[in-house]
Amino acid sequence: MNLKKNYIIKTKKNKQSKMPGKGKAGRGKAGGKQQSRSAKAGLQFPVGRIARYLKTGKYAERVGAGAPVYLSAVLEYLAAEVLELAGNAAKENKKTRIIPRHIQLAVRNDEELNKLMANTTIASGGVIPSIHPSLIPAKGKADKEE
Repeated sequence: MNLKKNYIIKTKKNKQSKMPGKGKAGRGKAGGKQQSRSAKAGLQFPVGRIARYLKTGKYAERVGAGAPVYLSAVLEYLAAEVLELAGNAAKENKKTRIIPRHIQLAVRNDEELNKLMANTTIASGGVIPSIHPSLIPAKGKADKEE
């Protein structure tokens, strides 16, 4: 009797797992868990949010699937570039935190970033230390006069 009971339970389990439309077929490697578009692209910046902003911003009637991914990648690259240079500027000033001054120094000392952000004002960034060449006294003229 016990054998028969076990056999019945096993067959019921087998039948339940083989029902059409059930099971793990067609789910992929994620195992049923949802994966964000940022994770699929290997990015830190939010692809979904950028897609939403592109749609609601009415830049175009339609937005393709690749556009927000590409834009996220570009923005992430630019942010990483600025942060790396600002981190180096902070290290030069013997600081462990990046402040707006470090971002200003990083952007203005890099030719390409300076060109990209030419019309940008960084709050509390200050100015780049430089003296105009015409204000520096020429050593040749001073020697001749004396």
